Amino acid sequence: MKKIAMIFGGQSTEHDVSVVSGLYISKCIDKQKYDVTNIYIDQKGIWYIYDSSNYNIELGEQLDSLKPITCLTDYLKTFDCIFPALHGLYGEDGTIQGLFELLKIPYVGCKVLGSSLAMDKVYAKIIFNQAGLKQVNYEYIRKHNDKYIYIDKNFNEAEYSLTEISKLIEKKIKFPMFVKPSNSGSSIGITKVSNIKELQASIEEAAKYDKKILIEEGIEMRELECAVLGNEDIIVSCVGEIMSADDFYDYDSKYKNASSYTVNHADLDPKIEDKIKKQAIKAFKSVDGKGLSRVDFFLDKENNIYINEINTMPGFTGISMYPKLMEESGIDGKSLTTKLIELAFEE
Repeated sequence: MKKIAMIFGGQSTEHDVSVVSGLYISKCIDKQKYDVTNIYIDQKGIWYIYDSSNYNIELGEQLDSLKPITCLTDYLKTFDCIFPALHGLYGEDGTIQGLFELLKIPYVGCKVLGSSLAMDKVYAKIIFNQAGLKQVNYEYIRKHNDKYIYIDKNFNEAEYSLTEISKLIEKKIKFPMFVKPSNSGSSIGITKVSNIKELQASIEEAAKYDKKILIEEGIEMRELECAVLGNEDIIVSCVGEIMSADDFYDYDSKYKNASSYTVNHADLDPKIEDKIKKQAIKAFKSVDGKGLSRVDFFLDKENNIYINEINTMPGFTGISMYPKLMEESGIDGKSLTTKLIELAFEE
């Protein structure tokens, strides 16, 4: 039997989601084919073997039955493949993928380049522009000490105060706007703003999570998601829809508000759904995607399709869209995890 290391937790703001994702995936893996060891990284970056049969961990619940790992790199080399169910910084951004590359161990998911590109929303947008994928209007700023640097589309820079840069953004994008840390997931640090006072406060909030900040124009739209699976020959799921109980689908809406729900197969014109599927594949390949990703889109009243972002290690809990979309498309959890591991060996 092939030995698989399932890694979860990590040091990002998505630590708790990663724990639930990792244990859900581990539960799905075919134990007749693979010998699975669960490895937990705590928020300080310390690695442990999770030596428990309890897979039903609630969001934010503390783990017990932890055994510290010594000689980490030697230990990792004992595995045939690694499944890093890590979301956000230090797990989904190419960092840990670089470690696996150095150790020459096959691993599930996108490689270093694809992971780092997709994790950084600003640079993903640059790639999507080059690929001809339609996007909402956006601006990019960076915090430096107590100043903010405005970066135009040609990468020219100019430094401003918070008040000055907020007024500049107001001239370029219409309210409402969404303010986002460039490197963050699960909608952490993202706020919707309707006036310049809120814009200033939200820029300061986003800067707590990343020095690079993305500001997007809000449009009236439907939120749609598509799952992709493969390396070269891509399987694409049906298109699902997010029905947020709140103003937008933030962290609390996803994981804490029971009134939010998802539709596994959105009610769409078949031609629109086909276009979204083709754009999902194009987006995945444009960032050099491998293994899996979830690609998120907006659809306005005129049926204009806008790509929002791509997630190279999407949420993989029992309520997450990626496994639900794949299941709706005929691929259950056991088949999905088997395919992902096979793709890791293939690559």
